[in-house]
Order: sequence, then structure tokens, then C-alpha cells
Amino acid sequence: MQHYKFPLFPILLLAFLLFHNFCFSQNNKNASKSDTTADDYYGSGGGGMHYEDYIYSSNIKTVQLHDESFEISQPLINLDLPEKLKFSFDELDADMKNYSYTFIHCNSNWQPSDLMPAEYIDGFQDNPITDYKYSFNTLQKYVHYNVVFPNSSSSITKSGNYILKVYQDGNPDNIIITKRFMVFQNKIMIQAKVSPPSDVSVRNYNQEVDFTINCNAYVITNPYSDLNVIITKNNRWDNAKTNLKPLFVKDADLIYDLSQENVFQGGNEFRNVNIKSIRTKSDRIPKITTDSSINHVYLAADEKRSFKKYEFNQDINGDFLVKIQEGNNSEIEADYCYVHFFLPYNEPLTEGNLYIFGAYNGWKCNRENMLHYNGKRLGYEATLYLKQGYYDYEYVFLKDNITAADETIIEGTHYETENNYTIYVYHKQQGTFYEQLIGVKRINSNGY
Repeated sequence: MQHYKFPLFPILLLAFLLFHNFCFSQNNKNASKSDTTADDYYGSGGGGMHYEDYIYSSNIKTVQLHDESFEISQPLINLDLPEKLKFSFDELDADMKNYSYTFIHCNSNWQPSDLMPAEYIDGFQDNPITDYKYSFNTLQKYVHYNVVFPNSSSSITKSGNYILKVYQDGNPDNIIITKRFMVFQNKIMIQAKVSPPSDVSVRNYNQEVDFTINCNAYVITNPYSDLNVIITKNNRWDNAKTNLKPLFVKDADLIYDLSQENVFQGGNEFRNVNIKSIRTKSDRIPKITTDSSINHVYLAADEKRSFKKYEFNQDINGDFLVKIQEGNNSEIEADYCYVHFFLPYNEPLTEGNLYIFGAYNGWKCNRENMLHYNGKRLGYEATLYLKQGYYDYEYVFLKDNITAADETIIEGTHYETENNYTIYVYHKQQGTFYEQLIGVKRINSNGY
């Protein structure tokens, strides 16, 4: 019998090519699946309205809504006090546009209420945005828009959840931005604390928010059906605890000493990037390049922290601040730059995607902030277009067909982590057609 000898190298090469093609096709399938599940964030004006923080044009950047007196604050005002909110955004264009805004009253689940605009708006229901300025001495040309409200043209008369809706050219269907805010009244008292969870198996990782509502001076007929109590962590709504019910009622006190429904993962302190100056390098920014048209900032490689011990780091709980060191007016003198992120990782994750997460884009997981795996560098990379300032961020994993982002896979979770919690109490009074926001309690896990 004659024996044939086959060269070993061609066989190995063929096997490698077949394996490579198989992996490439699988990655393409995963990418296609991710593209269909990831939210675009940028819609088409007129393609339907989202009752959440949403941007409908890729030319709109750096949307902010906060207390007029403090930039790092919640979009929340007391109806009985002369408090105001400041809303701002940039249009990456050299020409001024015709923008208008209005308010939409919502229920506690962020759906339109049954109220007519005239029932919750005193004054004009639609108003033009007339405060705008052109960028000064920046490579990226833009127009900066500002609105402060309530104002002499329009004010709000009822508490609750609201959507600030911005649209173009007098066409309410040509939507540009929607942004959430809340108006409340203190009709009840709330006492709250953050403590280790009752479940000892997660005491080192999670935080429990227990609280008591005292309604001694306010009538609530049936607290189990008439109230919707919601807790948010660091102003995120994707993982909010909703529709909480009291454990028991004692006289005028509603006791929410729960054991599961009010428990959050502690998470980790946020990472940060400081681009208030793009002239000076640092340990976190080893490389900065600038050409005639744009700035590039390259961050040092991040690291996975899921199995590291907890380390305190002063942060702003995922928020961001527009600020420059070289200039007088950050609103119009702060430039934009491409910020390059890299997270070393031995192999790509499956059944979901990684995102750069924070308030800078409304706590969204979308194509703009999704990381992509680079097989040559063995890690995930992404590039964000950010205005100069200070940004908190973290890496989160969003599993396919899940709405709440998971920070623990990359960041880890610790009971010691410093977080801000907000308790919202909504009441639908018998005989009325909307939910009032009758109480708000803000509490810090470290007692700040």
C-alpha cells in the first residue's frame, strides 16, 4: 500500500483561515444584533416623541438642565419657592436656528397626564428661545442657547413630572430635544437613611434605602393605591425602584423598612476625565494633538476594577461640568475635542455591549458611546466628542434585551461607595386627574 504524505503547514494555514472566518462571522452577527438593540439617541425630528432625555439631531451637543444657582444639581424645583431652572445646549453650526420650547405634564411613570396645557402653564404655552451666543475663539464653531424658567412669559402651576420639549421652526412635530424635570411641593415629611442590606449575603456589595413618610398634616386615603414612591440613585432612571409600598402603617407614619425592593448595588466611585485645559498633559492624559480643525485627547488606558479592593475617590456621582481654564466664558469659549478611551480586555464580551456611561449623555447606552473591541490592541476602545470641562464616567455592560445597565462587571460594587439617592412621593388625590409630587427627599450614603 502506498502512503501519501501531506505538508503540515498548508493544513495548519487552512485550519486557521477557517477558524478566523468563523469568528469574524460571529462577531458580525453580534455587531448586527447590537446595532438593532442599541438606541440611536439621535432620532429624526418628526419621527415620534420620547418621554425621556433624548436628542433628535446629531448637531445638538452638551444638553444641560439644572438649578440656576448650581450647575451640578438635579432638574428639580420647589413650586412654593422662587427657584428657577437653567436649560442650555449647543448647536454645532455657525447659523442661528429658530427654536421654541413648551412643557408637557406627565404622570409618575413619565407618560402624558390627562391635564391640558392651560391647566398647568400660566402664560404662553409655547415660547421662542431668544438667548443665544456664538462660540468665540474655538476650532469647533457652534451656537450656544440658554433658557431660564419659570420666567415672565411662562410659569408652572402644578407639581409633578415634566418634559421640556424643544422644537424647530414653529413645528411642534419637528422635535429637537426632550428633557425631564420635576416640580414638587413639601406636603409631607420624609425621614431616610442608607444602611447595609438586611440580606447578609450582599452586605458588602449593596446599599439599602429605608425611609418613613409622615403625612400628619396631609390626608392620604389609601397609601397602598394612591401613592407611587420612587427611588433613584445618582439621578439615573433606568434602574429606579418604582411603585414601592409601605411595609406597614402606624398612625400618620408610612414605614418603608423593606428588605429587597429598596436595595441598590453600591457600585464604585466614578472615573473622571479633566479637559478643562487641552494645553497641558497629565498622568491621565499622556497625549494631546491639535490640528487646524479639531483637538484630540488621548486618555491613559483604564483598568477593570471588578475584583479590586474599594478605594475612595472624590467624584461628582456621574455628573459633568463645562469649564475652561484659559478663558472668561466657558459657555462659548470652551472648545470641543475628540476624547479617546481604551479599556484592556483579553477577549470580547458576548450577549451584550460595553458603554461609557454618565450624565454627559443622559445616562444612555447608544451607538455614540458604545465601545468596540480591537483584536490587535486586545481591548475595547471608543471616541467621544466632548466640550471642555470635567466629566465623571464609568463602564457599564448592557445585556441584550435588558434596559438597566450593569456597572458591576467592569467597575465592581462596594457598600462603601458614596452615592446620592432621591426619594420621590407621588399622590393621585381622589377626584383629580393627575399625580402631584408631594414630597422629595435627597440623601447621601455617607451622610453628606
